[in-house]
Amino acid sequence: MTLEGPEDSARDPGPLELGEEATRALEQIRSADILVGIPSYNNARTIGHVVRAVCAGLAKYFPGERAVLVNSDGGSQDGTPEVVRQAGLHNYDPRTILVAHPTSPVHTIITPYHGVPGKGSAFRTIFRIAEVLGARACAVVDSDLRSITPEWVELLIRPISEYGFDFVAPLYRRHKYDGTITNSIVYPLTRALYGKKVRQPIGGDFGFSGRLAAYYLTKDVWDSDVARYGIDIWMTTTAIANGFRACQAYLGAKIHDPRDPAADLTGMLVQVVGAVFDLMETYEHVWAQDGPSGEVPLFGFQYEVGLEPVHVNVERMMAAFRQGLADLVPVWEQVLAPQTLAGLLALKGAAGEEFNLPQDLWVRVIYDFAAAYRQRRVYHDHLLRALTPLYLGRTASFVLETWEADAAAVEENIEALCGRYEALRPYLLRAWRGDT
Repeated sequence: MTLEGPEDSARDPGPLELGEEATRALEQIRSADILVGIPSYNNARTIGHVVRAVCAGLAKYFPGERAVLVNSDGGSQDGTPEVVRQAGLHNYDPRTILVAHPTSPVHTIITPYHGVPGKGSAFRTIFRIAEVLGARACAVVDSDLRSITPEWVELLIRPISEYGFDFVAPLYRRHKYDGTITNSIVYPLTRALYGKKVRQPIGGDFGFSGRLAAYYLTKDVWDSDVARYGIDIWMTTTAIANGFRACQAYLGAKIHDPRDPAADLTGMLVQVVGAVFDLMETYEHVWAQDGPSGEVPLFGFQYEVGLEPVHVNVERMMAAFRQGLADLVPVWEQVLAPQTLAGLLALKGAAGEEFNLPQDLWVRVIYDFAAAYRQRRVYHDHLLRALTPLYLGRTASFVLETWEADAAAVEENIEALCGRYEALRPYLLRAWRGDT
């Protein structure tokens, strides 16, 4: 089957076969109106709360709908599926399907497909079950959430079931130094490319229509890095770039273990930015068309929330930047335009509050890296790892700029950065086409 979206067509990679237990459960359930998926891997400590919140949300907000909860498990060894069974059926009565990825022979409920272990493979199973059941409205939520409430279910599902949207991105209230990869790269770049102000494009918790789930299944990406760790940005970009109706839902705080932006984030940066750059190649025909970004509808009442602190070590970030200046200039010379590299080298002696990596320089860095990625000037993994010291330098500069700023002023700073990404799009197009 080939399903065409509003703006694109896709090659069907073939049906995903499900395991025997899941197949039997599907034969008994036959159809559903709403489906909520929870991918998991060794989340026994936290997933019970998530399941209870989802079940309460379904019971409270969609009591007349046929609802299914799907736990797509990646081979947990800590009893995660059993926790789901007990949490889901002890206090509530939704139908629950348990699906495990075949990474360990000890599990008794497994899917028969041969996909790479990862969140994307778990999502593919959720999409397939939604398609088989004919679910009209779906959502996925992370299995390690501590802040999820039953209201999340309504906010992710209602825009689809009642208002006809196809994709619901989350909007969280976050500490000003949490999510710096999103704030400095993913949000402003995605917005500048695809024209939609989706604030949390890699938030992890999404709503989507049944027809969008079926469309996702037609994409031949399930043996790629998308199946490992690029699924969030892939879902957001695929929906927006192909003309599906998108909105946001305000979910309050997303409580998780905060990270120091100076910590070892190389792996995450490589994964996320690599996925963004890959998608730029896929959808060049979309973002090459110039135009201003626009708002998307927002559901939910916005309110202030208490946020867990995020500790930052500015000196460690600047030290990583200086080490990059000492070690990586030969690589950067293959990636960056001469004027961009000169701007970075000028920061060699800057220290303390004098250190400032300006927004325009940072945007040119990202655009130069995107062009070099497309032109294969440096092996992709090496290129993306060479971005890490520059990212830490920009993050240090951002912290110094906003140390005394409140949340509103910080958001203004990020919005100004988004404006520079949009204003410098002509620079990107020249670099992308090799005209610089």
